[in-house]
Amino acid sequence: MTDLAAAHVLVLGATGGLGGAIARRLVASGARVTLSGRDEPRLTALADELGSAVVTTVVTDLTKPDGPASVVSAATEAAPLTGVVNAAGVVAFGAVEDLDDDALDEVLLLDLVAPIRLARAALGIIPEGGFLAQVSAVVAEKAMPGMAAYSAAKAGLTAFDAALATELRRRRIRVLDVRPPHTETGLATRPVAGEAPRLPQGLDPEAVAERVVRALADDERDLPSTAFTA
Repeated sequence: MTDLAAAHVLVLGATGGLGGAIARRLVASGARVTLSGRDEPRLTALADELGSAVVTTVVTDLTKPDGPASVVSAATEAAPLTGVVNAAGVVAFGAVEDLDDDALDEVLLLDLVAPIRLARAALGIIPEGGFLAQVSAVVAEKAMPGMAAYSAAKAGLTAFDAALATELRRRRIRVLDVRPPHTETGLATRPVAGEAPRLPQGLDPEAVAERVVRALADDERDLPSTAFTA
């Protein structure tokens, strides 16, 4: 079991629908948090809401080569870290032939390359018994047409997490790969390209966040789509 009441957790993508919900749930469990996101006004509002449980905030662009490392460094300078939760991400919709280079780059950089850079930066910081949780998606289990780049990025992230988890087992650093079904975070309304197809009602972000934080506390190592219920 992980004692979240004694934890300092870095939450990336904290201004998103799921990242913010995870941050709130961590604080409700007694943890202190460092919040990171690209939207400074929303980050400030969330920090004000969570009050003294917030160690610090870091505004950064994770698509930049030094973005992930700079966030980890800032969080660690504020207080020793117990773990990291990465809930940052973007999505693109449409046929592959309509996907331009800018949208492709942003999806792959934020959804795949940045999490790998984040892990590389965090490995020397997270202590024995600590954790790295990365939010992938159900499309890592079943790729979806019209979401090819997003599916590829998330499948790559899940594969990376599986390999990393094996590498870190002897160091007792836990890697948690999270693959929730469609969740009503608002991400689908802000694609970097294309337009979302008609989607079924998604899960409640608060319920998904509760499941993620429970998995962190219970030392779980994998959260497939089947671990979540409506």
